[in-house]
Amino acid sequence: MTDLPLRDPDPQPPRQQCVALVDDDRNILTAVSIGLQAEGFATRVYTDGETALKALLENPPDLAIFDIKMPRMDGLQLLQSLRQQSTLPVIFLTSRDEEPDEALGLAMGADDYITKPFSQRLLVARIRAILRRSELVRSQADDAATQETTETVVRGRLEFDPSRHQVSWAGKPVSLTVTEFLIVEALATRPGVVKSRNQLLDAAYNEDVFVDDRTIDSHIKRLRRKFRAVDAEFSAIETLYGAGYSFTDG
Repeated sequence: MTDLPLRDPDPQPPRQQCVALVDDDRNILTAVSIGLQAEGFATRVYTDGETALKALLENPPDLAIFDIKMPRMDGLQLLQSLRQQSTLPVIFLTSRDEEPDEALGLAMGADDYITKPFSQRLLVARIRAILRRSELVRSQADDAATQETTETVVRGRLEFDPSRHQVSWAGKPVSLTVTEFLIVEALATRPGVVKSRNQLLDAAYNEDVFVDDRTIDSHIKRLRRKFRAVDAEFSAIETLYGAGYSFTDG
């Protein structure tokens, strides 16, 4: 009798990525949820910001999509509260007359925004682009964790690890979003060199995200607040009026 070849065990199916949707319009929630499930995503839906915040912190999805205009806690308030404890990737849904809110949302730490009405294809493309970036960050962190040597870059009291997206100041960790980290990295890689707002936008955003260059000013203010939370005397990010920003820690 001929022995049958041993079968390899069935490979584990890839983990299904989860997208949380937060919108008080149930019709939009239903339509977007069905569309994303058809593309292979798991979805969770929430009709108000307060309920969503608790769920997003207790059981984080891979990405969240917020409508800006909601009762009780709108999308901007939800993002502000979320960013105090989480760097979860976030996309905003906005209306055509909400440009100031779009810029504010990006400055507060949103990863992207999409203007309504939008196509399902565009939404899925944006979601996958952000998830690829997040997966790359996680993969780099996992790779770095298996290496004996680290890739930490030291600039005076600043230390940052590009592979792990980790930052510390004077030995104290500073929690940054991916966008904030990319701005710090762009500045600190070449201390003393002035970076224009457009150069920092290029470093921090995908090519298909169009934001006002003044958004960088808001990011810089948030970065200074975060660093000053661990060192009240922090002044390493300098403003050169009319030119841009530079990093120095002499």
